[in-house]
Amino acid sequence: MTLLAAATNESLADLSNKLVYASMAVYTLAFFAHITEWVFGSRSKVGRTAAALTPAAAAASAPAVQVRTKGGGTAVLDKPKVVTRVASGARDVPDGPGAAGGTEKGDLYGRIAVSLTVLGFLIEASGVVSRAMSVERAPWGNMYEFNLTFSTVAVGAYLMLLALKKNVRWLGLILVTSILLDLGIATTWLYTASDQLVPALHSYWLWIHVSTAIFCGAVFYIGAAGAVLYLFRDSYESHLEAGRTPGRFRTSVLERMPSAASLDKFSYRINAAVFPLWTFTIVAGAIWAGDAWGRYWGWDPKEVWSFVTWVAYACYLHARATAGWKGRKAAYLALFAFACWIWNYYGVNILLSGKHSYAGV
Repeated sequence: MTLLAAATNESLADLSNKLVYASMAVYTLAFFAHITEWVFGSRSKVGRTAAALTPAAAAASAPAVQVRTKGGGTAVLDKPKVVTRVASGARDVPDGPGAAGGTEKGDLYGRIAVSLTVLGFLIEASGVVSRAMSVERAPWGNMYEFNLTFSTVAVGAYLMLLALKKNVRWLGLILVTSILLDLGIATTWLYTASDQLVPALHSYWLWIHVSTAIFCGAVFYIGAAGAVLYLFRDSYESHLEAGRTPGRFRTSVLERMPSAASLDKFSYRINAAVFPLWTFTIVAGAIWAGDAWGRYWGWDPKEVWSFVTWVAYACYLHARATAGWKGRKAAYLALFAFACWIWNYYGVNILLSGKHSYAGV
């Protein structure tokens, strides 16, 4: 029975590897479909002009005072509606038409890209499940397994936002590109054969602590992508507001994105929503450390950088509530916080040693 179980586990591990490579092939097709969507969108007149910001357009879109007549001929002035701005100095600019630029063919390729992304997600998730079955434990015992699950959760979070009717298809090309990079790193440099865990990791806290860490990282990534795009879009709007003409390629891409205010709000809401869960992740890790090592906190490199990441995101959220720290300053702080998370994962695991270092990677 032992030999049969070993053979079965080996077959499941091999199946997992094949599923991961199959998902990469499907994600590659989704990448080209998103590229095609953007190409067709660039040919759209709607896509070239919908989000253009000029002083004249801004003046034309300013709310006007409405005059209505009540009974008896009395004229009443209605106050104009006030648009609430997300960041200090934000412009009242409509969102762009999206990657498809309002074209039917571009939208078709966009929907094909999303469908392929769904298929890639299902295949990759099956690969993660197969890996878990082959090792008979949670599939998060090394960096290879962590990378697989991280990319799966990131895609799943993106698809969930789409299912909730959120306008986030503009994120598709960036997401698929980074997922392909993540899987390429995992399969090329981080691959680790299926094996059992060291005794310290045999705990139900593995399912709780590591799963929440993966989920937080994946969602933080989406928030960071929103912050990066906000910086580009804000610079683009500033150029138009100043009367300068950005390059043709830059204009074609950025005018189809959501407005800077929308991207700023998107990034903030994503980071704010997941921050409490990151707090729970650290607390759960401390409890697990108390069970496994007899102390709740020991200033291990992983513990230190988890706390630094928490402080960075806490400062970001506090900055958003402070009048002088919104917009670009807050976006830079959000990116710094995510960089701390990335360092905590790659840098600490590879370059530093501590109690969280297991099996090399």
